[in-house]
Amino acid sequence: MAGIVIRSRNRLCSPEGAGLTRFYVLVLAALAACSAAAHAETPAAFCAGVGTDDTVRPIPAALVPAVNAAFRTAIPSDVATRTMVFRCADHQVLVCDVGANLPCEKADASRVSVGGRRWCEGHPDASFIPAYATGHATIFDWRCDDGAPVIAKQRFKVDQRGFIAELWRRLPP
Repeated sequence: MAGIVIRSRNRLCSPEGAGLTRFYVLVLAALAACSAAAHAETPAAFCAGVGTDDTVRPIPAALVPAVNAAFRTAIPSDVATRTMVFRCADHQVLVCDVGANLPCEKADASRVSVGGRRWCEGHPDASFIPAYATGHATIFDWRCDDGAPVIAKQRFKVDQRGFIAELWRRLPP
């Protein structure tokens, strides 16, 4: 086999590129270690350091007992980690239980409903417009009046960061 030369246009496969390959491997290993350390940090430690971060993240299993206490529930860990999320506000952890009509994203406080307008075209005097038409994140209950969407009442309050206040619970530090 001596004397066989493999030619490649890929510098990483060549003897000259071996040093570069080792460099990339080290960089990827360092990134993986940093990522693992960041994911190992508890939500409380993360929020204490970051202050306020509106990014909604899934809760880790270790947070389930505190979440169950905050919501006065007994949600199994595997369900809670799939359906509960957290975010950071003022250095503290806030949690929300995502559901069909429980939006944990930012609230829609618009006083105009495009989906409601479409609904009212086919239901001009409907006493209620369903959330699938108005959008689940709206803070209002809507109805139709002579083919136009009208706010029937405000159902939710919006917190300082723009989320539906009633759906979020602050965990004790």
